[in-house]
Amino acid sequence: MKILSSKERASRKGPADWFTGNVWLDEIAAGVEPSRLGFFRVSFEPGARTAWHTHPVGQTLHVLNGSGLVQLEGQKIQEIHPGDTVVIAPNERHWHGATANHTMVHLAIQEMDAKGVNVVWMERVTDEEYNAR
Repeated sequence: MKILSSKERASRKGPADWFTGNVWLDEIAAGVEPSRLGFFRVSFEPGARTAWHTHPVGQTLHVLNGSGLVQLEGQKIQEIHPGDTVVIAPNERHWHGATANHTMVHLAIQEMDAKGVNVVWMERVTDEEYNAR
C-alpha cells in the first residue's frame, strides 16, 4: 500500500498547447506497475476547454461540480452536469470543458497503452467550434 499525500502534489496549470483558457490539473494517482491507470482532477474556468484529442485505451470523465460540454467529432455538443459520467471509447476524437458561464470540475480516468501513451493531443478547439451549439 502507498499513501500519496496531497501535500506532495501541487496543482499545475494546464499547458497552453493542450488547453484554451485557465485549466488546473491535480494528479490523484498515476499508474504504479503493473497498473497503467491514471486519475486526474481537472478544473476548468468558464469557457476553458481541452484541445481535440484521443486516448488509445479510452477515457472516463466523472463530473464533480459545475456545468461542462463534451463533443465527439461529427456529433453535437452535449452538456454535462455533476454526477454525469462520460465514457469515451479508444481513439474517439473529442474535446471537453466548461460552459461559457460556469466552471466545471471532473475526474479524468485513463489508461496508458503498452507504449506508455495515454493521450494524443491535436489542434485547439476554435471559438466557432466551441460556440456551435
